[in-house]
Amino acid sequence: MFQQLPMFQRVGAQAFKKDLTRTIKLADHLGNPHKNFRSVHIAGTNGKGSTSHMLASVLQQAGYKVGLYTSPHLKDFRERIKVSGKIIPKKSVVGFIKEHKEFLIENELSFFEMTVGMAFDHFAKVKVDIAIIEVGLGGRLDSTNIITPEVSVITNIGLDHTAFLGTTLPEIAREKAGIIKDSVPVIISEKQKETTGVFTEEAKKHNAQIYFAQDLNIPKYHTDLKGDYQNKNIKSVIVTVQVLREKGWKIPEECLKNGLNSVKLNTSLQGRWDILQKKPKVICDTAHNTEGLSLVFKQLKKEKFQQLHIVLGVVNDKDLDKILPLFPTSAIYYFSKPGVPRGLDSEILQKKASEFKLEGRVFNSVSEAYDAAKDAALDEDLVFVGGSTFTVAEII
Repeated sequence: MFQQLPMFQRVGAQAFKKDLTRTIKLADHLGNPHKNFRSVHIAGTNGKGSTSHMLASVLQQAGYKVGLYTSPHLKDFRERIKVSGKIIPKKSVVGFIKEHKEFLIENELSFFEMTVGMAFDHFAKVKVDIAIIEVGLGGRLDSTNIITPEVSVITNIGLDHTAFLGTTLPEIAREKAGIIKDSVPVIISEKQKETTGVFTEEAKKHNAQIYFAQDLNIPKYHTDLKGDYQNKNIKSVIVTVQVLREKGWKIPEECLKNGLNSVKLNTSLQGRWDILQKKPKVICDTAHNTEGLSLVFKQLKKEKFQQLHIVLGVVNDKDLDKILPLFPTSAIYYFSKPGVPRGLDSEILQKKASEFKLEGRVFNSVSEAYDAAKDAALDEDLVFVGGSTFTVAEII
């Protein structure tokens, strides 16, 4: 499957297909399974994964059978497709590929297009009550954008994947706003002056009720996801739950609270401000763009430690001139290359990092770098692992 179908997260631009034609063709071939279940559609630069998992957890707690489609995966492809917290069975993956292999190859479907088809087919077969669908890239032309959801959510807009989505915040917002559908309410997690007009205009065009979660007076809720940045995501989950309640979904207050406090237990979410051990303290986070990393380093400043050790690995399409200045110069660095074709060579990373006064050694793999950091760290030190989803995936 991985050989036949290129995967954007692994190989980059050559796997990206800015067109819904093939997805629609695949959906027709499968009997349009996405029309057999209700859904929530979630887009955004940062926070869409956490928001998706929180919402799925709340709905599970309320007793619903919940499909959850997210990307990328950390360890196992099957993490992308879950039903009430359980990953899709191997036999379902193999069975789908066997049954449709000829069609997939003949129509040159991308890895992502094929996976979306598999997810929708699985959710329809097991009869989920509702599916939480995370956009892969952008929105307007993302393969997931064939659904008509109960409600759409756009978490925030940042400068990421600019080669595909545009180089300004309004351009990127326009792509993400492509998930807004006729008469379907839309929730915007974060109000940004550059993008508010775009969302308001699109919502008006589609006669869609628009909610800016940041502006609403929402009581304080807590979650077991420990990143400070989750506060913004919680707000959009609360508003989404309120909209779903208005549409007749039974979500008692107790289920909302318990669902938010049991996200890891209910959905097995990993890699978001994950504390892996205490002495020395090890934290990993999948943040990999300017906005995400800014929030992570803001929270790191609140941590107490003697010395900070950072295991760093990135992919080769990251704008290092934008992200490296965010990293603290006082840390000791362990440069590594994530084990995917898109991984940036660790020596190139080290050389570029030194321009920003970030100093450290080069390692052959993320696991070697991680072991070296833990060996060097005292109990009072802190080890942070990040820079890419793939860097985190190799040590979690």
